[in-house]
Amino acid sequence: MKKTILIIALLCLVVFPVLAKDQKITITGSTTVLPIAQATAEIFMNQNPDINISVRGGGSSVGIASIIAGTVDIGNASRHIKTKEITTARENGVNPNEIVVANDGIAIVLHKDNPINNLTVQQIKDIYTGNISNWKDLGGPSMPIVVISRDVSSGTFEVFNELVLGGSKAVDSALMLASNNAVVSTIAGTPGAIGYAGLGYVNETVKAISVNNVMPSKQTIQNRSYPIARTLHMYTNGAPKGVVKEYIDFVLSAEGQELVEEQGFISVD
Repeated sequence: MKKTILIIALLCLVVFPVLAKDQKITITGSTTVLPIAQATAEIFMNQNPDINISVRGGGSSVGIASIIAGTVDIGNASRHIKTKEITTARENGVNPNEIVVANDGIAIVLHKDNPINNLTVQQIKDIYTGNISNWKDLGGPSMPIVVISRDVSSGTFEVFNELVLGGSKAVDSALMLASNNAVVSTIAGTPGAIGYAGLGYVNETVKAISVNNVMPSKQTIQNRSYPIARTLHMYTNGAPKGVVKEYIDFVLSAEGQELVEEQGFISVD
């Protein structure tokens, strides 16, 4: 009898942890993709009570680095993986697999009382590189421009740097903030501020403006007429399998994409 109990106990130690591991999904990375991951994870767990999903932010670079390190199942990123990251991953025996889960536009955001309603890409670049420092030079009030940016670990920063700044360095006085929420809340309380954030984070406390006379919307982001449009991604090590595949299939399903749009982003269709 004691021998039988011992065998059962050993089986519990060996089998149950494996089963438990298979029923857990860990996700980290982009703060832009974060609300998508949180919303879809919540519904997916409601539909699958035996599966637990842990979702954290940290930035796109953190998400990709975590996939390369093998510490998470899914790395969220609001930018594409870089060539040097792919090289590092392969050196570690990791095969990064990109899954596009949503479309997005990087909205240019001003304080809601600012009368400016449109800027060109060149004007935005001139602001961020310090060539324009007062709103009066753009037809607005005589007021210093407070430049707000994302930190360098942000995928939103990387895309903005590529599509708007063309690799130029932002002015030294720019406030480098760690999340989309921080950007929006800071602009809401700073009359002279300008910043950028994922479209899903724009709310009534601030004002999104048109860029090159095109407003960010579902249509202009899907057809890429809005000049700061991008895709949002989840990365896995190789093709997803097991419960990770089940979750990602849910994100890409009609129900999952409806949740994407409820968060203020644009579906992949």
